[in-house]
Amino acid sequence: MQDRILDEGRFRTPNASRYLQQLCKHFAHKVEASCDTQSGRVAMPFGPVMLTATADELVVTVSTSDSEALARARKVIDDHLSRFAFREGFVQMAWQRR
Repeated sequence: MQDRILDEGRFRTPNASRYLQQLCKHFAHKVEASCDTQSGRVAMPFGPVMLTATADELVVTVSTSDSEALARARKVIDDHLSRFAFREGFVQMAWQRR
C-alpha cells in the first residue's frame, strides 16, 4: 500500500466558518461533502479533504497519493477560496507538509 501525502493549508481570517461552509456546499454539487460550522469533509477525486474553522483561522488538510495529486489539490482549494475570499485579498493558503 502506498503511503499518503498529507498537506495542511492555513488561512488566517475571522470568516473561517463562512468559507468552510461555502467550500463544502460548492464542492457538494459534484462530490460527496458534509460540514457544520466548525468542520467539514470533502471526498475529492485526488483524496479526502478535511476542513476546520476556528475563530481566526481556516485549516485545510489534504491527503493524496502522489505529488502531482497534491499540486492539483492545492490549486483547486486555493482557486476556489480566492473566489470566496477576494475581499480579503486572498492569494493562496500557507501550505506545509505534515
